[in-house]
Amino acid sequence: MMFQPEAYGIALMLMAVSMICWGSWANTQKLTAGYSFQLFYWDYVIGMILATLVWGFSLGSLNGGETAFLPNLSQASHTSVLYALVGGVIFNIANILLVASIAIAGMAVAFPVGIGLALVVGVIVNYIIDPRGNPVLLFGGMAFVVAAIIVDAIAYKRREGNRSTSARGVRLSIASGILMGLFYPFVAKSAVVDHPLGPCTVAFVFSLGVAACAIPVNLWLMHKPIAGDGPVFLSQYWKARKNWHLWGIIGGMIWSTGALANFVASHAHIVGPAISYAIGQGATMISAAWGVFIWREFASAPSSSRRLIPFMFAFFLIGLTAIAVAPIF
Repeated sequence: MMFQPEAYGIALMLMAVSMICWGSWANTQKLTAGYSFQLFYWDYVIGMILATLVWGFSLGSLNGGETAFLPNLSQASHTSVLYALVGGVIFNIANILLVASIAIAGMAVAFPVGIGLALVVGVIVNYIIDPRGNPVLLFGGMAFVVAAIIVDAIAYKRREGNRSTSARGVRLSIASGILMGLFYPFVAKSAVVDHPLGPCTVAFVFSLGVAACAIPVNLWLMHKPIAGDGPVFLSQYWKARKNWHLWGIIGGMIWSTGALANFVASHAHIVGPAISYAIGQGATMISAAWGVFIWREFASAPSSSRRLIPFMFAFFLIGLTAIAVAPIF
């Protein structure tokens, strides 16, 4: 039988785990300098699938029963499987568009536009589908998190100086944000239809959807890179360093672990998908924390940029606290 949290404190801890994982996986890409993202992405997808299998045959099979990983997968309806696959396809396209927008317009534009829009779209759509939690606290907290992302963008912009903003990069960020906000409702729907998928099985099917979409899309991007770089060839993948492959796989496993934690938390009676998704998308601030405290990205930034960092984290903590207590009140 799949582990399911009963106490809200456990569910909140799982949402925090998802936020940390989603905000940390990109560090593995930083450790593969010289490895093109298209090639990194193959290892990333392998890691995603591998993690869902590891968790499915361990956490997802506790005590056996009809809700265990394999029985649940075999008994799930075609509708629930289709929802999870579609969610994976949408996420994959959104993720690739986000990476392309980062390459064209930079993190200062791509992250606040893409992830900020994804947070707004995802919370609203998920709340309409399953309205759980105090709406004032949920949407008020969401507003503070969006404000934190905007302050983060301004800080990065001041750090980078007067670089012109690419209209194409902004358009890609908007498209990514809308799609990133729409993948989670499909995951949530797969758990409420007749003969639904459980958290571990939906994570596995979701990762298959990502892989099915990644094969044609990533192959096309290898030959026609959106960012305008030269083509990338599969022969380069097989010649890449072993530790680059390892970091790519670890990156995918970290993201999938965060996704599973988020899916499990959303199944808790008091939580629901809107709150679980909102806290998970606080990952942007976790990523910012890595950049500020570990990678020292603002060490040589002008004072006008560094002064914004405390405000960014203050807005984030206020918003996160409001969202976290929304189920209680």
